Amino acid sequence: MKKLTLILAAATLSAAASAQTVSDLSTDFQTRTGITADWKIARGLHLEGGYELRSRKNMSDIASHRVSLGMTYKFTSGIKTGIEYTYIHHHKSNALTWSPRHRISASASYTLKSGDWRFSLKEQLRLTHKNGANECEEPVNAFTLKSRIKVSYKGFGKIEPYAFIEGRNLLNAALVNATYSTASGKWANYSFGGYGFVKPYFNRVRGAIGLEWELSKHSAVDFCIMEDYCYERNIDVNKDRNTLNSFTLDPALYTIANIGYKFSF
Repeated sequence: MKKLTLILAAATLSAAASAQTVSDLSTDFQTRTGITADWKIARGLHLEGGYELRSRKNMSDIASHRVSLGMTYKFTSGIKTGIEYTYIHHHKSNALTWSPRHRISASASYTLKSGDWRFSLKEQLRLTHKNGANECEEPVNAFTLKSRIKVSYKGFGKIEPYAFIEGRNLLNAALVNATYSTASGKWANYSFGGYGFVKPYFNRVRGAIGLEWELSKHSAVDFCIMEDYCYERNIDVNKDRNTLNSFTLDPALYTIANIGYKFSF
């Protein structure tokens, strides 16, 4: 799984690296534990809510608490649409502080059935508002587009194995111009043009295998192992926001174990 994830990201990483300094690859083992509830309001219309706890740094640190509430509608043609709000209580990686984040997501998916096989494509547009973010270093309102291809098999009765691959694009990347001097090791001619939709960049790819185990008519458990490869643009400016201290590309490979309980009524 790690090899597949790295191969899919290699081409984009090599192109981006030509414009920025590339840090060493960092690795981490993380977990996600959650519970979700699904309430069928009418045929095809569902109200969904849930809570998720995320850990990082080899399970030694809490990354975030997340609470979500959303609604989905499934058409008879196999098309499913949804909208969701998520409150994220985020723990800053290099600080002892927590900050709230607010996310609104809109999604559309299509599922094709072939015997016991299910093939689906999902597109999700997200707006994440980050309280306290330095607008010269990261977007206060980040727009991302996630695309996922998933295949599952329903021929094993109550156990349904699945696999998916997913990519993420940051649509409003930072518009930064600067010149780096290898002789002095410093940046010059720095200018920050805000955040725009001119140069979106593909900064995450992940692959996963898992299974959903139906415990009863109204409950199920989901197990998943995911390899997450991402590379973030790390922009560091001075307090006056007129000098660029560093502009690096930080690649990371995360192994994520996910377990979730689902209840429907």
